[in-house]
Amino acid sequence: MQTREENMMIVALNLARQGVGSVEPNPAVGCVIEKGGQIIGQGYHKTYGEAHAEINALADCQSLGVDPKGATAYVTLEPCCHHGKTGPCTEALIKAGVSTVVMACVDPFASVSGQGRRQLEQAGVRVITGICEHEARLLNAPFFHFAHTGQTWVVLKWAQTIDAQLAYGPGQSDSPWISCETSRQEVHKLRRRTQAILVGINTVIADDPLLTPRPDKGHNPWRIVLDNQLRIPDTCRLVKTASEHPLWVVTQKEAYDQQTHKVDSLRGQGVNFLPLDNEPCNLKTLLKHLSGQGIQQLLVEGGPSVLTSFMREALAHEIFVYISGKILGNHGQNPLSFHSKNLTKPLLLHHSTVKGSGTDARLHGFVNSVQKLCEK
Repeated sequence: MQTREENMMIVALNLARQGVGSVEPNPAVGCVIEKGGQIIGQGYHKTYGEAHAEINALADCQSLGVDPKGATAYVTLEPCCHHGKTGPCTEALIKAGVSTVVMACVDPFASVSGQGRRQLEQAGVRVITGICEHEARLLNAPFFHFAHTGQTWVVLKWAQTIDAQLAYGPGQSDSPWISCETSRQEVHKLRRRTQAILVGINTVIADDPLLTPRPDKGHNPWRIVLDNQLRIPDTCRLVKTASEHPLWVVTQKEAYDQQTHKVDSLRGQGVNFLPLDNEPCNLKTLLKHLSGQGIQQLLVEGGPSVLTSFMREALAHEIFVYISGKILGNHGQNPLSFHSKNLTKPLLLHHSTVKGSGTDARLHGFVNSVQKLCEK
């Protein structure tokens, strides 16, 4: 049976989830203020750079004409105590007279970690931690991972038929999509929560994608193409929009040095390059570069070759699979096949869920490495 604290924190976690896709690279945070057994205010961090969850919850109290003095605040992450884009939430809670703060987990970043709690306790506020900590860490897994390791969190996403086909064969369908409209809208939300989106050159040539979140809501992630031989067409939509939406082409140094005219032409259109020393695009080198640029989360939307490369090197942390209720047989192409040559060890999904997504089914889960992240 769940305790009252757990029930309140679950409400706060559900509020926090509403911010996913709008607050990144900040964590999604929710706050519930309870007094006399009743919720008197609630809020969540809605948009990056704007008010935090605690501020919105206190504002909710004010709008309802309820005094939060002596109340208990339930927050999914330790309240901040520094002046960033917004003021310290600890000061706001203390000023409001909140008597108790229940938080799911400590903020992993050094500018906050434990200091928010200490500031509250020094002001006489009772602090309780560890309520629904596991769930709170899962909700913001990329944030915690980046804070602890400094490494980019990798999300793999693909759509497939029941028989693992990733695309229709030529002339087999009027629609280029395997997944339904509902699933495609959810993918745009996934794009909004990331700082970079990656595909391989074969996807660019076959689909001519834009790789932008729509609507973008002011979010403009990097678009990255793995292109060993620098085959990217000058006329593709990625290049045509490179001046508006950042585009990086990861290629072999040999191709980069030999095709100077093409490189200059693409640079003139706003394309950025990351040449790697005469080897197929080294994913670990790429991820090191992204981490150094502060890219907290990378969404990989490539075809079979790119997806299996990330799996083979055990670089994936989270997976989304959209499964269409179709069997294409020899009417499809690009089957996703996990042969022994592709995977050096089994890939286990943890905390996996399956839910309906329009006419599709969505499988979501975390790869082994998230286990350590969620340990108390």
